Amino acid sequence: MMQFLSITTIQTNLHWEDKQANRNMLEEKILGIKEKTNIVVLPEMFSTGFSMRPELLAEKMDGETISWMRKIAKTRSIILVGSLIIEEDTKYYNRLIWMLPTGEFGFYDKRHCFSLSREDEHYTSGTKRLIASVGGWKVNLCICYDLRFPVWTRQVIQSDPDQEPAPEFDLLIYVANWPEVRSNAWKILLQARAIENQCYVVGVNRVGNDVHETKHSGDSMVIDPLGEIVYHQTENEHIQTIVIDKVKLNTVREKFPFWLDADHFLITD
Repeated sequence: MMQFLSITTIQTNLHWEDKQANRNMLEEKILGIKEKTNIVVLPEMFSTGFSMRPELLAEKMDGETISWMRKIAKTRSIILVGSLIIEEDTKYYNRLIWMLPTGEFGFYDKRHCFSLSREDEHYTSGTKRLIASVGGWKVNLCICYDLRFPVWTRQVIQSDPDQEPAPEFDLLIYVANWPEVRSNAWKILLQARAIENQCYVVGVNRVGNDVHETKHSGDSMVIDPLGEIVYHQTENEHIQTIVIDKVKLNTVREKFPFWLDADHFLITD
């Protein structure tokens, strides 16, 4: 069991639809991280930007970008997190990868495709959540537009008759290409997800303009279980390592056991 978990956020501009350039840029940034860290989080569609051209850009699960993630995770002994465009069974997915330093990985397909940008016309929605585990921490992994739908990320209280009730996860991670014009919603909703789930929340967003002149202000954040902002960076490229504390998390949940009064529900398709 790990009391402390170190998370490094990489808020960066992206090269539009240039996978090699993005991999090279991100590799330099990751290898340059001086602090010891457990998890490194990249923005949504980190290898291409938020493109609606999956037929030209999608990779298979044995493609170059997955291989690159495996190499970087092993080299730095980190868990590497970010989403990219994947083709599988003739369908396209905005798929988040949780890459372990051993080369093993889990993945999550974005549940809520962003219809305003016609993402739902190009990509297939996911149907299952991914709650990963590291050192006794349970991590719920989500992508951008998922943030607007609290039921999808709501704590489900574990009700094993042989164990005490417990929250389903301790940390929520959102990777995003969230535009500046709606940055107020991004910031408020990240805090709301932390408060209602009594967990840490990490949101990593890109900066810069994409090819459509959509501006991204970053506003990457880390928020504690009380909704207090631990880290916030706007506008500029920035790399930050933040340490979160399991004892603090447990203390909040013990002092304010609101999660015990939560509604019981089941998400279905």
